[in-house]
Amino acid sequence: MDATTLHTSLGDASMESMNLLNEIAGRYPEAISFAAGRPFEGFYEVDQVHEYLRVFCDHLRTERGMTDAQVARTLYQYGDTKGIITDLIARSLAVDEGIEAAPASVVVTVGCQEAMFLVLRALRADDRDVLLAPSPTYVGLTGAALLADLPVRTVRTGGTGIDLDDLLVQLRAARAEGKRVRACYVTPDFANPVGLSMEMPDRRRLLDIAESEDILLLEDNAYGLFHSGPDRPATLKALDRRQRVVYLGSFAKTGVPGARVGYAVADQRVTRGSGDGTGGGLFADELSKIKSMLTVNTSPIGQAVIGGKLLSNGCSMIAANQREAAVYRDNLSQVLHGLAKRLGDRPEISWNAPTGGFFVVVTVPFTADDEFLEHAADRYGVLFTPMHHFYGSTAGFRQLRLSISTLTPDRIEEGLDRLAELIVQRLR
Repeated sequence: MDATTLHTSLGDASMESMNLLNEIAGRYPEAISFAAGRPFEGFYEVDQVHEYLRVFCDHLRTERGMTDAQVARTLYQYGDTKGIITDLIARSLAVDEGIEAAPASVVVTVGCQEAMFLVLRALRADDRDVLLAPSPTYVGLTGAALLADLPVRTVRTGGTGIDLDDLLVQLRAARAEGKRVRACYVTPDFANPVGLSMEMPDRRRLLDIAESEDILLLEDNAYGLFHSGPDRPATLKALDRRQRVVYLGSFAKTGVPGARVGYAVADQRVTRGSGDGTGGGLFADELSKIKSMLTVNTSPIGQAVIGGKLLSNGCSMIAANQREAAVYRDNLSQVLHGLAKRLGDRPEISWNAPTGGFFVVVTVPFTADDEFLEHAADRYGVLFTPMHHFYGSTAGFRQLRLSISTLTPDRIEEGLDRLAELIVQRLR
């Protein structure tokens, strides 16, 4: 089969990133990994899954008035395309984020990855359409855009997130070329991979830009609950009063990753040519049409597990993740202090200092590419993620991303020892 006859996305370097990193990790299972952005595994209990299912089934009987046969059908059959826990997600958003979302505006998806694809596929109407996204950005967004045939125009990243001045420059440059900017993807809290968070004035300015320039904002909030300080800034969606934000949520970091449950909140009104803003439904309804032809529905059993976890914690993922959040705070502090202790006397090495989330970016004066990662795994038994994967292999060759989420304190210490030895040896 000729590769040139397959979809053009398959030839893009971004599409190989996740498989490549997994392959290297698989060949070096004893290596200490700062690569994977997975949640902490120390609190997993198989019995909890059964308990969450029981709680959700009790909810179906008591709050929704279902018979045992109806409960069984809800778990076993395909179910509603939009999902069976849209009301619980809406309650959770109100409790944790102050977001008032109608259940009808929620589409439950197979992870946040499907939510991204559904939105991008819906927004891509013709060859004029483009998406703005910060550089560097999450490779899953890049891959979803490739699959949706929606070109991405990159926006510079500043000291606290996406550079809003450059956003305007890129938006107007795209329009000058006859392109139609449909949306801007943004992660205001602890963005993957840079770990940066937008300040409140920038959040409000971004919403104003979206309104004045008539674009949507696609807010990805996978890490927003994991702030190290006492106060969390409001999400864009909580501040949104003009339906400019499509909110992309996930239970991969806060719920049960293996359940593969994410969601989109898409409360924008879609008109049908009447010109008066009536005659249509919600953007969520349009996304559900695409989903019905893509995955049909999200696993009801997976949703039930997440629903049970929500119900067990008053629909608050903040409450459900208190132990995990403490681990992430401690791990982040340990990594930052550990880097300073081992490499602080070397001015040619630097790193950022996020106030939460999973990621720290280290900058080095040499090439830190996939070949260097292989060398690190083979000779030093330590893994990280080369940052060039988040730039589409066009930049970031002297940076590496460290994920702090999965390791225990002793493994962090050993891993930092190995990493520092690797870096110092390469400097020599």
